[in-house]
Formats: sequence, structure tokens, C-alpha cells
Amino acid sequence: MALAELVREVGELYEPIAEDKQVDFIVTAKEHVTVRGDRDLLFEAVANLVDNAVKFTPRGGRIELSLYLKDNVAVVRVRDTGPGIPADERDLVTRRFYRSDKSRRDPGLGLGLSLVSAIVKLHGFNFTISSGPGCVAEITGQTADVLNR
Repeated sequence: MALAELVREVGELYEPIAEDKQVDFIVTAKEHVTVRGDRDLLFEAVANLVDNAVKFTPRGGRIELSLYLKDNVAVVRVRDTGPGIPADERDLVTRRFYRSDKSRRDPGLGLGLSLVSAIVKLHGFNFTISSGPGCVAEITGQTADVLNR
């Protein structure tokens, strides 16, 4: 499955939403990267990360969606200038229905990041959340080229 195409499609879907919110949205997916996996599920995972970034990045902020290779590992990164997720909540936000105190006033059920985590685990990939500035969420997994060796 061509990962760059998937990342660009997610970008096209969320670009007008970010524009309406007056958030800069940059998509970079130049690498030709293929992975083995269910395209629809991986699309859902990346879209959930971008959706959270758009939801929590304030007007005038910035979101970067990128795909790159690091040591034959595909990396999909969503970086934003939102409030971020405190270190002590990073494991909690991947649990179903968990909502941070600062997100309780925003719409949602607390399922987005738990869904991302489940999809990533199903594919044998990794999912990490770290500080930014803002929040940095990454999905990493072996490319199909590495798997075929």
C-alpha cells in the first residue's frame, strides 16, 4: 500500500477544515513508501491524529502532517502547536473513553486515540505521543521493502 498517497488524501480532507479555523496546515509526503496493511484502517488512524490536531490547535496555529523514512522505517508524524498532552496522561489518552480535563468541553467520546492505538497494534506498528512544541504523534512501521528481504 502506498503510504504517501494515503497521507496526501488525509491532508486534502482536512485542509479546508484547518483553513476555516485559520490554522496553517502543511503536508509533506514525498517519499515513495509502501507498507503492508489495511488501507482503510490506516487512513482512519492518520485521520484521527489530524482531526485531534485540528480540534486542539488554536486559531493562528500550525499543523504539520509528514511522511518520511528513518532507517528503513516509515514514519507518519502529526505535529501541532496546540496545548499538547501532559506526560502523565500520554498512556491514558490511548484508553477508550478517556478524556483529559482540558478536553472535556470539546465534542467527542474519547475514542480517537484508542482507535489509533488499536489500528497501529493490529498492524504491528508503533504509536508514540510526545511534546512538541504542542503535540507530536507518530506512527512508525517497517516498509514493505524491508519485509520482503
